[in-house]
Amino acid sequence: MLTGLEAAFFYLFALVAVAAAFMVIAARNPVHSVLYLILTFFNAAALFLLTGAEFLAVILIVVYVGAVAVLFLFVVMMLDVDFVELKSGVLHYAPIGATVGIVLAAELIIVLGGYTFVPELASEVARPTPDIAVRHNTAALGDILYTDYIYFFQIAGMVLLVAMVGAIVLTLRHKEGVKRQSIPAQVARTPATAIEVRKVETGKGI
Repeated sequence: MLTGLEAAFFYLFALVAVAAAFMVIAARNPVHSVLYLILTFFNAAALFLLTGAEFLAVILIVVYVGAVAVLFLFVVMMLDVDFVELKSGVLHYAPIGATVGIVLAAELIIVLGGYTFVPELASEVARPTPDIAVRHNTAALGDILYTDYIYFFQIAGMVLLVAMVGAIVLTLRHKEGVKRQSIPAQVARTPATAIEVRKVETGKGI
C-alpha cells in the first residue's frame, strides 16, 4: 500500500511518462522525439523504483537510455535520412499496422479480462516478492529468468538481433560517386589489371 508521499510521486512520474510518450509520436522534429523518449524512460525507471524493482530501473536507464536512445539520437543527427520519403509509404503498410494493433489490443483485453473474471488467477501465476533482508530482488529475478524462463529469454534475444539487423538494412543508403572497398575485386586482381607499364621517352613526361 502506497503512502501519501509515494502516491504523489507515483502520479507525478506516471503523468510525465504518459505525456512524454505521447510527445514521442506527436513531435515533428525527430531529435525532439528521441529526447522525449529518454524522458519517458527516466520516469518509467522511477516507477520501477517505487515498486521495489531496482534492477529493472537500473537496466532501463543503462541499456535503453545509455545505449539505445542515445544511439537513436546519434543516428538521427548524423545520417542524412529523408523522413519525408520514409513517411510517404506509410499508407501502404497501414493494413499490417492496423492488424498488429488489433492483436495487441485483444491481448491486453484478454489479460485484463482474465483478472476481472477469474480473480484467483493472480495468486496462481504471481510469485511472492522476496524479502530484501533474506534475498535481494536482483538475485531472485536472476533465478527465475535463467531457470523457468530461459527459453523465452533466448527467444527475446533472437528477436532483438533480427530487429537490429532489419533496422540496419532499412536505413542503409548507398550514395552514388562514393568509392567503396570491394574485397572480391581486390582478391581477383592480377598484375595485368593492377599495373600499367608505360615507356617514357627521355626528357618527356607521361
